[in-house]
Amino acid sequence: MQPELVLLLLAVALAAGWVDAVVGGGGLVQLPALLLAFPVAPPATLLATDKLSSISGTTASAIGFARGARIDLRLAVPAAVCAMALSGLGAATAGLIPAQVFRPFVLGALVMVAAVVVLRPRLGTGAREPRPARGRSVAALTVAGVVLPFYNGLVGPGTGAMILLALTGLLGLDFIDGSATAKVVNLGANLGALLVFALHGQAMWMLGLCMAACNVMGARLGTRTALRKGAGFIRATLLCVVAALIVKLGLDYLNA
Repeated sequence: MQPELVLLLLAVALAAGWVDAVVGGGGLVQLPALLLAFPVAPPATLLATDKLSSISGTTASAIGFARGARIDLRLAVPAAVCAMALSGLGAATAGLIPAQVFRPFVLGALVMVAAVVVLRPRLGTGAREPRPARGRSVAALTVAGVVLPFYNGLVGPGTGAMILLALTGLLGLDFIDGSATAKVVNLGANLGALLVFALHGQAMWMLGLCMAACNVMGARLGTRTALRKGAGFIRATLLCVVAALIVKLGLDYLNA
């Protein structure tokens, strides 16, 4: 690899770690860069390398948030366990099920999510609801621990942001506590996908580990930024990430 390309990918990993720590969706930054750098590489190899980098940043971010926010362990732990299994299943079927099958549904869901965030300016900015209804807890566990992790293993980008939206919308968490809880769930999802990819030897290990170090630095900076600037800043960043993800998936769908 050319040194300039390596430096560019390391810079992208740093930026992706920051984005992922603040709101999730770092794969939206990192995976397209890998696709551009290795246009003929198998998709599974690029997904594995992306997961190797991002799981390091997610771990650092989860630890950072645990010191300054409240993680809902009653939801996060079972959701993370489910996420590990379902994300691994998605990774195992990544070569069997065309991602194009899922893109229209994910795109529609993101458009609705963006509309909800715009039309409900107080979403994620208020105090946590003391005891969400059982039905909403089950729905949050299903969406955050099953549906989105499967998408994470199969396709990937934007999973963290969508998990955050599921937790804030269904459970009434604010964006700070929601981000902290989402990091634990997303960590399980990334670990499940990475284990499956690693068993098949589908990661570029040296590059992935170098990107992981930069991703961790970006995640630490992003965690401090999120905790310092608060829910309003996370909401604005979330809208930007969701809008970018809508554009990317829309273009992928039109060009498919």
